[in-house]
Amino acid sequence: MTEHVWSYKSTAGHLAGTDLTGYKVEATDGGIGKVDKHSDEVGDAYLVVDTGVWIFGKEVLLPASTVIRVDAAEKKIYVDRTKEQIKDAPEFHRDKHLGDPEYRAELGTYYSTGGPFGGRIV
Repeated sequence: MTEHVWSYKSTAGHLAGTDLTGYKVEATDGGIGKVDKHSDEVGDAYLVVDTGVWIFGKEVLLPASTVIRVDAAEKKIYVDRTKEQIKDAPEFHRDKHLGDPEYRAELGTYYSTGGPFGGRIV
């Protein structure tokens, strides 16, 4: 069941229309990078995070459901996954995967309650 993985939680404090570009992203165990691109589209919301040197300059795609808090004053976004969980997610290539429904389904399964964590933060 991956349909809600692409939506922000009502408790996250995200306001539709807010430009999140440049916000720092914090995993449960430290920073992972900055938002390079994002979508607020209902049912298709996500963050593209530039990880810089953390994983060799790659980007990761995080479904909106991973966001637990948006701190507009600090320009930080907190997600409910560890660095290792994010690093182990299916590899993301913007040109290839951003509009790819098969990749979205795979990533949605990875991050959803039916994914490898059973909905738990490990």
